[in-house]
Amino acid sequence: MGAQIRWMWRRAKRNPLTIAGLSAVTAMILLSLLAPWVAPYPKDVSAVHPSERFQAPSRAHWFGTDELGRDILSRVIFGTRISLRVGSLVVALALAIGLPLGIVAGTFGGVLDEVLMRITDVFLSFPPLLLAMAISAILGATLVNVMIAIAIAWWPWYARLVRAEAVSIRERAYVEAARAAGASWRRIMWRHILPNSLAPVIVQASMDFGSVILTSASLSFLGLGAQSPTPEWGLMINIGRTFFLTHWWIVTFPGLAILIAVLAFNLTGDGLREILDPKAAPR
Repeated sequence: MGAQIRWMWRRAKRNPLTIAGLSAVTAMILLSLLAPWVAPYPKDVSAVHPSERFQAPSRAHWFGTDELGRDILSRVIFGTRISLRVGSLVVALALAIGLPLGIVAGTFGGVLDEVLMRITDVFLSFPPLLLAMAISAILGATLVNVMIAIAIAWWPWYARLVRAEAVSIRERAYVEAARAAGASWRRIMWRHILPNSLAPVIVQASMDFGSVILTSASLSFLGLGAQSPTPEWGLMINIGRTFFLTHWWIVTFPGLAILIAVLAFNLTGDGLREILDPKAAPR
């Protein structure tokens, strides 16, 4: 196991973009954990300072202040915590729904497979953002409802991915050997098929983090997600767009935060796909 990890790390170091993505993701995690101590004005997440409104970037406020005098850098840092929490919970919930359904459908096949995949196709027939918007509008504009809405729109992709892997794996020699030895389908499913289906799922989940963050920010921008004074990046852009022509910094820095987060997770996902590619593994 240790040799495999060292090989994976050596392979990751060959790609500077993978290291850049991992470094950015690590920095985001540290910022979210240390936000109360790293943010220059931690109380400015919700505090109002009318006398300091619309201050341009300066030594006192590196990212400037917004229409209520709140320090934008502090709000962007706390927004990192919100975005990572949304990404983690949405991906976890989507996996919790899609992974079992995909494994069951791919392992057993037949009528059960047809029923589960047709249900999956119904969800896949809608664009994910449009479906998430509709569900958010029905449930109500809160951050929790946004996470539920995005997870409902996201799980079919995992179900399809895992089902395809399971269909391929169930025909392999070691699965046939387990069946010949008298192993139950339940044991085969959880001991052989699921572990060998996880590599593409891990890659997809790592890349989906960025997409989920972008989708959550889009819904908040449209007024269907986080509500003021929550320091959510999409909401900050929505509020600041009114002042964009005269106070550009209010929307620019939250927008850059979204750009960096999405790019970091995409680079990390690409690197993991290269590392976990079984054709590239050492023999």
